[in-house]
Amino acid sequence: MAKEEAPPISVSDNMNEPIGVVLEIAGSGSMIAIDLQRLNECGDDADPSIAMAGQVGSQVKIRVGNNWLLASVRNQRQDRKAGSILANIDFLGEGVEEKLTGRLHGFRRGVTRYPVPGSLVYPASTADLKQVYASDGRSAVTIGKVYPTKDIRAGIYIDAMLGKHFALLGSTGTGKSTSAALILHRICEAAPEGHILMIDPHGEYSAAFRNTGVILDVSNLQMPYWIMNFEEHCEVLLTSHGNERQVDADILAKCLLKARQKSRLAESMGKITVDSPIPYLLSDLSNEIQDQMGKLDKATTSAPYMRIKNKLEELKSDPRYQFMFSGMLVADTMTDFISKIFRMPSNGKPISIIDVSGVPSDITATVVAVLSRLVFDFAIWSREERTSPILLVCEEAHRYVPSEKDADGNSVGRILSRIAKEGRKYGISLGLITQRPSDLAEGVLSQCGTIISMRLNNDRDQAFVKAAMPEGARGFLDSIPALRNRECIICGEGVAIPIRVSFDNLEEAKRPASEDPSFVDLWNKTGGEEEIVQRTVQRWRSQG
Repeated sequence: MAKEEAPPISVSDNMNEPIGVVLEIAGSGSMIAIDLQRLNECGDDADPSIAMAGQVGSQVKIRVGNNWLLASVRNQRQDRKAGSILANIDFLGEGVEEKLTGRLHGFRRGVTRYPVPGSLVYPASTADLKQVYASDGRSAVTIGKVYPTKDIRAGIYIDAMLGKHFALLGSTGTGKSTSAALILHRICEAAPEGHILMIDPHGEYSAAFRNTGVILDVSNLQMPYWIMNFEEHCEVLLTSHGNERQVDADILAKCLLKARQKSRLAESMGKITVDSPIPYLLSDLSNEIQDQMGKLDKATTSAPYMRIKNKLEELKSDPRYQFMFSGMLVADTMTDFISKIFRMPSNGKPISIIDVSGVPSDITATVVAVLSRLVFDFAIWSREERTSPILLVCEEAHRYVPSEKDADGNSVGRILSRIAKEGRKYGISLGLITQRPSDLAEGVLSQCGTIISMRLNNDRDQAFVKAAMPEGARGFLDSIPALRNRECIICGEGVAIPIRVSFDNLEEAKRPASEDPSFVDLWNKTGGEEEIVQRTVQRWRSQG
């Protein structure tokens, strides 16, 4: 019987016995010396938090007056002279010491009073960490377990995470899509009347949100062409470069304004601009270009007019562009379109997945730009109303907000950068999902208040994320290359302190269609290949 009671005694002993001493103090972090023998004793402890104490990425606590100061171990090295281990630590925050048990409670970020060199360092137990990670009353969603504990739930504060934007990063194959689906499902459960718009470039998320969202793709998006502003019209209709492009743009501006003014809606509006989202007929624009061309004198070339006119005819006749440039889309459907994509009212389906995988690649960026700009403009023009925050989630974000060296002057990069910088004031939240953070525009990632980083294999990506992370998370960052699949490090506004989390399993029906194929299994199956090729060619030819 005595043997069975041994572990609890060792737990309390290890928790109450110091493992090291503070050597030097600096503002954000300090250095401690850890006793090697005590480290080995703690390693056998039944409490996983105490067993990890002193190791890289673990938490330790230091007594300062009546408070416990919590710190994270950043690195270790051997001190040959003293026979101990030297470690750098980053301070995370402080909590009050409970007199009876010596445990920590009432945790808050930041440091009021620093310890002095010579202060003793103790291991942080699971009970301490429960207090640290316990929700402080703000609305939170739980997404997994805190590493290395077995029972502490990892929560994210929704308001803090969405209020200051978030980024989900991770190399291909680390479970990024499933984790994104998990977080969005949890948010939808917590806020069933929300307004979430997700840009899905590969059509992965339709399977995950069939029951909780509305799936829009080229077959049912019905995005009216006249909702584009002048800059987006230029991207779609102008094919020239350099000085010619400016000439073409001036012609298009004049003709587009005339076409918009012919609308019955424009007559009742009074003053309109070339950017006003007012329906016009594509034939009116075409006729206006023709009329302007007819007024030219012999010396002036008609080439710019022909370029725009030919491109317009091409868009009207190509079936792939029917979801946008169809003659059926001339009716004033702006109110219905915005209600549909922003989920207003949401009717219990708070998320709309915009699957742009079927959109022709030359206008994909423009379609994403239009949707993102609608979010921003809607937020600006609805300031008089009750605020309806909108979350815009952008998968494969590096394609749309590329860094300066890859930027091609697309309007989508400009509007998403603007949302990142100013969206918070208008109630817009931006969620960026990417596997190449180093290809993202630098300013955009630094605007994300919460960073959720899964395993990153590339050195440049790791360095880029380290630069964007807050100071106290540096110890965690060194473990980014060593994370398992479906594990992540979360730091920033959305969590009390930086944490390493093992994500929950998501039910089969809620997972995105992004499973890796098994080559061996599939290459051992045969039969029906001719029919597969035939059906594929048939679909290929009849696209649109």
